Amino acid sequence: MLNIENLVLTVSDPETGAETEILHGNSFALAQGEALGLVGESGSGKSMTLKCILGIEPSGARVDGRIELDGTDLLASSGEQLRRIRANDLALIAQNPHGALNPVLPVSRFLVEGMSDARTMSRADAEAKAAELLHQVGITDTERVLRSYPHQLSGGMLQRVVIAGAISGSPKLLLADEPTTALDVTTQAEVVAILDEMRREHGLSMIFVTHDLDLAAAVCDRLAVMKDGEILEIGTPEQIRDHPETEYTRALMAARPMLYPAGHPAQEEGAHAAGAAGRPGSGDANDEEAGA
Repeated sequence: MLNIENLVLTVSDPETGAETEILHGNSFALAQGEALGLVGESGSGKSMTLKCILGIEPSGARVDGRIELDGTDLLASSGEQLRRIRANDLALIAQNPHGALNPVLPVSRFLVEGMSDARTMSRADAEAKAAELLHQVGITDTERVLRSYPHQLSGGMLQRVVIAGAISGSPKLLLADEPTTALDVTTQAEVVAILDEMRREHGLSMIFVTHDLDLAAAVCDRLAVMKDGEILEIGTPEQIRDHPETEYTRALMAARPMLYPAGHPAQEEGAHAAGAAGRPGSGDANDEEAGA
């Protein structure tokens, strides 16, 4: 469904013209209905990968390689083609739901006008569809929510609204960019469960960006570990947990010993790292190894 080959993102300094490579030739494929988690520390290139797929990379940046969605090369598509693809086949859920909605317009405008304008749906049909979508994401008081302004709803409620808007056009690929970062732990679990249910119910493929390995493992079929703009390894959550291939992945896993059963070797590794951190002269080495 999605095939990315040798993806390179290069940005240039507007003052000096100096170029910096941000993504370093990454490749991966995503099957229909599959969920892939991009995990890694801040600045590893996770969100930039999503921006390249959407065609909203930073101004002046250059994207090389191939991004193919159902046989269409997105990097070779015209602006009008990309707009149609983004309207029909791609959907983004951002990490801050407050930034996704206009603060001076009610929720109904966000959902109803999006469907009626982009998909030539009558307003009456769009209103009925909006209420149905809100029900699907666990909102029962749909009339009140549709009348509400963003500041009148909690972060968790707003993220549900954003998810409803994202699936309104039945996209092929859902891009979730740290969608639970601004939420408390309980609401995070609820939103992740909704995303997983919507993905399975609608047959969506999904790329889930997060720095939280627990969340990624709960909702994704495979995980791709990123560091400094490079995908280091890809595998199932069990493979990444039990048989990490790189020192960086092992350090990430050792930093979260709750992922392992009692007696797992990674617990001993994590305890050893914690003890070393308390010895004089050991802090810098451990910080460099963990990288997060």
